[in-house]
Amino acid sequence: MASRAVITARQERLGAELRKLRERAGLTLRAAAQAVGIAESKLSSAEAGRVGVSAERVRHLANRYVCDDAALVDALVAMATERGQGWWEEYREVVPGGYLRVAELEHHAAELKTFQPVHVPGLLQTEEQMRGTFASSVPSLSEEQREARVRFRLRRQEILGKVGYKAVIHEAALRIRAADSEVAREQLLHILERSESPGVAVRVVPFDVDGFAGISAPLVYARGPVPQLDTVLADSTHGGAYLDGESQLGRYRALLRTIEKMALGAVESRDFIHHLVRQM
Repeated sequence: MASRAVITARQERLGAELRKLRERAGLTLRAAAQAVGIAESKLSSAEAGRVGVSAERVRHLANRYVCDDAALVDALVAMATERGQGWWEEYREVVPGGYLRVAELEHHAAELKTFQPVHVPGLLQTEEQMRGTFASSVPSLSEEQREARVRFRLRRQEILGKVGYKAVIHEAALRIRAADSEVAREQLLHILERSESPGVAVRVVPFDVDGFAGISAPLVYARGPVPQLDTVLADSTHGGAYLDGESQLGRYRALLRTIEKMALGAVESRDFIHHLVRQM
């Protein structure tokens, strides 16, 4: 099988999970390849996501690796048998590759949770909020590039209502203006409207919560079909880091629980946002 010209995030993740199973079994790449009767280079390519792997091969490998977690194996088989391209592939030459990875992650998630300390979550932004945000990008973007990013983000928002979405937003993100006061007001009203949609929950962390200074990094937690396939997207100014190690997932689950304990309840959060609107 020829190597893929483009490797998607899902294909990389499937390969990584097969590698994890092999390493837990204590097998070297060579020993595992010999055990299942394939070339070492082919197994290496499969673990890197460079070539596809059949459902039968996934089950064979899992059996050789003594993986008795049927739910995990079934989830990996489902990943291996996915066909067709997601809508985001239409934008491969239009927006940065990192944007495609985010859309792919959201599309395959069973549930999405996010914490945003200084920016309104992209899935909750209005068009004008997006334009204001992209207008301040460094390096600066052309109008064509900004509008392409706006179209892409609007398309991403179609995931709302299809999967559960829980957003915790710091008061700072609600007060920072991406453009003018009217855009800011419309953004707050839009969040209120979205917060009443089925499957969408929005909560706010106000400035006066004690002990919150050390929690400042934005993140997205995407729940998979089984806990082992959860993913954390930890965002930063130099790009996003995708984390899926068992210990990493455990730390971020605990972090989200801490943040949620500090946040206002859903009703109190809506009241808080209404209060901000009245102040404008």
